[in-house]
Parts: sequence; C-alpha cells; structure tokens
Amino acid sequence: MRSNKLSLIVIGISLVVLIGLAIYWISARKHQINGISLSRSLEPGVVVLSQLQVKTIKVETITLQAFSDQREAVGYVDFNQDQIVPVFSPWAGRITLVLVRAGDDVKKGQPLYIIDSPELVEAESSLISTAAELNLATQTLERLRKLIEIQGTAQKELEQAISDHQSAQANHEAARSAVRIFGKSDSDIDRIIANRKTSGRLTITSPFSGRVTARNAAPGMLVQPGADTPAPITVADISSMWMVANVPEHLLSRIRLNARVTVSVMAYPEQSFEGRITNIGSAVDPNTRTIAVRSEIRNPDYKLLPQMLATFVIHTGDPTRSPALPPNGVVRQSNNSMIVFVTQDGLRFERRNVKTGMTQNGMQQVLEGLLPEEKVATDGALFLANALALSAR
Repeated sequence: MRSNKLSLIVIGISLVVLIGLAIYWISARKHQINGISLSRSLEPGVVVLSQLQVKTIKVETITLQAFSDQREAVGYVDFNQDQIVPVFSPWAGRITLVLVRAGDDVKKGQPLYIIDSPELVEAESSLISTAAELNLATQTLERLRKLIEIQGTAQKELEQAISDHQSAQANHEAARSAVRIFGKSDSDIDRIIANRKTSGRLTITSPFSGRVTARNAAPGMLVQPGADTPAPITVADISSMWMVANVPEHLLSRIRLNARVTVSVMAYPEQSFEGRITNIGSAVDPNTRTIAVRSEIRNPDYKLLPQMLATFVIHTGDPTRSPALPPNGVVRQSNNSMIVFVTQDGLRFERRNVKTGMTQNGMQQVLEGLLPEEKVATDGALFLANALALSAR
C-alpha cells in the first residue's frame, strides 16, 4: 500500500512539473516572432529590443521632401496634328520618280518626288519664245538708234521700235514670273533660255524637317492639286507629339492650360517625357464622364510613337515640402489607421499614429505625426507591429 501511495505521489509531482514547463513554453512562445525572443516593456505602445534583436531593424531619419500636387490619367500618344503635312503637288502631272520611303527622316527642302507637268512645259515654252522676241526687239532698237544718229531713218520708226521693245520686255518678265511660280530659280530660268529646251520636270520638296509617315506615291500615278485622294507623301515633325488623356470630370477644376505634365510609356519605363497642356476639351463624354485633355510632349530622341498607351501625370499645383520616409516604414492597422515606430536610442521603439499623403519618387509623405530629424524604423516596422500585438495579448 505504501509503495502504491509513493508511486502516485511521484506521478503527481511529475505531472505538475510538466504542466509548469508547458505553461512556461507557451508563455515564451507568445513573445517570439520568427524564433526571436522579444523583451517585455511595461509601457503600452512600446517595444524594447536587445542588441541582438535590433540587427533585424533598419532605422532612418525623417527628412523633408518636395511633393508635387498632381493627378494621373491614362491616354495615348498621337502625331502633333499642327506639324503634320500631306505633301500634294501644287500642279497637275504624272509622277516619274519617288525619292523617299515611309519611315525616312527628311530635311527641309529635300526632294520627295518628281512629276512631269504639262503646265510647266507650257510656261517654259512661253519663256523661250518671249526671250527670243525680246532679243529681236533689242537688236532692232539698237540698229534704229544708230540710224537715227546719221538720219538714216524716221523718228516714227524709232518710237515704234521703243514701244515694241517695252512690250517684249514686259512679256518676257511675265513669262519668267510664270516659271518662277513652279519653284525655278533665276539661274534655272537662264539655263532654260540658254539651252532653248523644255523639260517639264518638277521636284516636290519637304516643307520642313521630319519623318515620312505615309507614302502613297508611285511612278506613273497622276496627281492633281487639292485632290481628295490620299496625299502622295505625308511628312510629320515628330520632335514633339500629342498626348491625349481622358481625365475624370471631377478633376477639371484643377487643370489649367500650360500646366506641366509628365508622361511615361511601357516601352521606356525608366524614362519620362515632359510637356505642357495645350488644349482642354469643350465637352464631357456622357458615357465615361471624362474630358479630353491634350498636351504637347517633347520627343527629342523620336522614341514616342503614335497610339502608344501612356500614363499622364498632371502637375496641378506647386510642390510642398513635407516629412517623408520609405513606404515600408508605415504599417496599416486593421482599422485602416497608419502607424510608425519612433526611436531615440535604436532599442526602444514607440508606436505613433500618423496621417499620410502622396507616395512619390519612392517616398511616403507624412502630413501629421512626425517631424524632421526624428528616427523611425523602416525595414522591420511590420515585425515591431506584430511584436506589439503579441505583447498585448
């Protein structure tokens, strides 16, 4: 009997010891995260770490950063319609040679295509004939002037010669002007007169430097001035492009002409393109409740192409300087409040509620709750929030 009682006592003592160890282990686990034991703090909202534990925490100093008042919208890139020209021939004719292809970059005055123009042939023929008439009238006038000196002719014949010369000279000047309209220089005109030969070849040149965006020209094609058909060649200046964005109507009051914009496209995620708002639509789309806002964007490297999708950032106000920290230093609570952990010595971290604003250039704006030069936990802030929640249980 005594041995049975002794066994029962030993078993009871063992159970008590095991239960105590289990309670201790559970209590210890309550204050561990990822295998790291947490020091206890008697102050609510404070986590105190050991020298070993703080190695997992990164502490950074609050700085003032400039945050721009801006809004985002999605849109697309298009040609600058103010700098795109369909290059028609000003005269009727037949294309004999095309000198460019779609996608070629051209300079101002560079030949695009050549036509044979019957109108030019007619003007050149008139030029040659009037030049001959003027030459004959000049010779006749000179001969009569010499004869009048020796009284070898009548004054009436000299006066008639003078009149004929003036008429021939006027006709010739009119013929030169007619050829000059076709873009011929004075040296070209003198060459036509000297060779007494018409060509009818007319070169159509680029009105400005840019890129050939469309080519419909082909040898043998007839062209007419002002035709409704597509232009033989279309040239666009792509050093600037249009960015067209659909902006929600509730932002309309914040958008101003000439406001600065920044555009980014998927093709070049590391590069941004700057520009200014040049036009705000006059009507709201009744289906999407948006308004078209157009900007002119600089495109010096010719990277932007029409119909690219783009993000359109409108700067709607002057930048403001606010306390800022990396976004991972801010922890969102279950009630949607924002907290950070402030420290002075790098060991004791105090929870503090903050009001946040915009996130720009990898930094989170803090509107209330922090001052410049204060130190906060960034990497490891979520660890501290979890530790604080466990210690409160």
